[in-house]
Formats: sequence, C-alpha cells, structure tokens
Amino acid sequence: MSKQPKYRQVADVLRREIANGTYAANGGRLPSENDLQQRFDASRNTIRNGLSLLVGEGLISSSQGLGYEVKSQEVFELNASRFENLTFPQNGDAYSTDVTNAGRRPHQTFRVEMLPAPQEVAERLKVEPGTTAVLRFCHRYVDDVPWSTQATYYPSWLVNASPRLAEPGDIEEGTTRYLAAQGIEQIGYFDEIAARMPTPEEARLLEIGVGVPVLLWTRTGYSADRPIRCTTTTFRGDLNRMNYEIGDLAARSENT
Repeated sequence: MSKQPKYRQVADVLRREIANGTYAANGGRLPSENDLQQRFDASRNTIRNGLSLLVGEGLISSSQGLGYEVKSQEVFELNASRFENLTFPQNGDAYSTDVTNAGRRPHQTFRVEMLPAPQEVAERLKVEPGTTAVLRFCHRYVDDVPWSTQATYYPSWLVNASPRLAEPGDIEEGTTRYLAAQGIEQIGYFDEIAARMPTPEEARLLEIGVGVPVLLWTRTGYSADRPIRCTTTTFRGDLNRMNYEIGDLAARSENT
C-alpha cells in the first residue's frame, strides 16, 4: 500500500491520465468532485486537495460552477542551431522570427541597464569581475503566455563601438545582425544547458506552478578574437523543447 497521503495518490492518478490523453489536452473536463469521491472512496476535502496540487502545477484550472479542466500545454520547439544564424532569413530578431514561423504570436518587453558584470559572466566574457557591462533583459511571451526571460551581457568595449546596445527598447533586426553590420560578427558560440527549480522571481515572471523546473540555456558568443556577449535564457520547463542540428542530416526525412 502506498505511504503517500490519499490526496497525493489522487493527484498522481489524475496526472498520469492527463499525460496519457485520457482528458483532452486543451480544455478537457475532469470528472466532478462527486464522481471522484466515489471513484477514489475519499472525502471531498481529500479530492479538493488533490485537485489543488494539479492547479498549482499548472496542469488544470478551475472555474466557479464549471469544475476543472485541463489547461493548454502547447509546447514551443526552438531550433537552437538556427537561432541567431545569419544564413537563415529573418523577419525581425531570431525570437520573433521563430515564433511567427511557428504560426504563433510573439511579444516581449525590455529593460536595459549598465551594471557590474557578475563573476560568472565576467569569466565568460574574459573581463575583470565588476567591470561595467550592459545588460539587455527581455521578458518574452508566446501567444500571451510567459515563455522565457533572457539576460544578455555585453562588455563595455563593445558598447562603445556599438552604442545602440545601450539604448532602451528593441533592436528590430536583432543584436546579432546589428553587430555584424558594425563589423563585429559572431562566428561561433559555446552553449551550456542546465535545469533546476525556479527562484521565486523566475516563478513570478514565468507564472510557473509548483513542481515545474526551468531550463537554463547559456550561450557565449565569439567574434574572431574574443567573446562579445553572454546570454542566459530561462525557459519554462513545461512549455519548451530545444533541438540542435549537427552534421549532415540528408538521411533525416522532413516528416521525421
């Protein structure tokens, strides 16, 4: 017999059923509380506590008089190999292009600051810790749902050569293309990927439910002779998937 509290057992069963498609992925209704009481031989409070867990995880929502329904969990897939690649056509920056090409709607807000580079950023940019850098911070949405935050640090020497980096608001063509037009081309990058539970601020910005991790993607971009930026993108772990294309993929069907 399971040692878990009964309400957690209820949540576990319903979570598995949501995952295997027992209830429609977008708006499918769960059985009523009365039906669930009978099914699990449990009290109303036990059922409600189990359902509350799933609400907190962002799997279901409740509305007065309508019961519980499965929330939309449409995953956005990002091709990290093509992201910021200047050989691929873009309409605006890489984020807006990818979201629009997927038939979805992009929206983002910006914050620009001059501040000392954190130690881990300074190490990647090969500058002294505490050296002034420009932070361009984006809060990004897909179809009005929080998708990611992106924090990009640029060293001060680069900002002196490319002053639009320090201006508030969007750089319409994207910073990678802007820098290339200034003669500072990103010719390579080094990616680091990690996962962890969100900080309170990340959970607030991305509207993450209990138990949902974040995916951290740190990309350090290089010109021919030195690093030119360090970007950390923080994704909602439940609504995002990344892929890379490496090598000759001629044998991979377009329908794969």
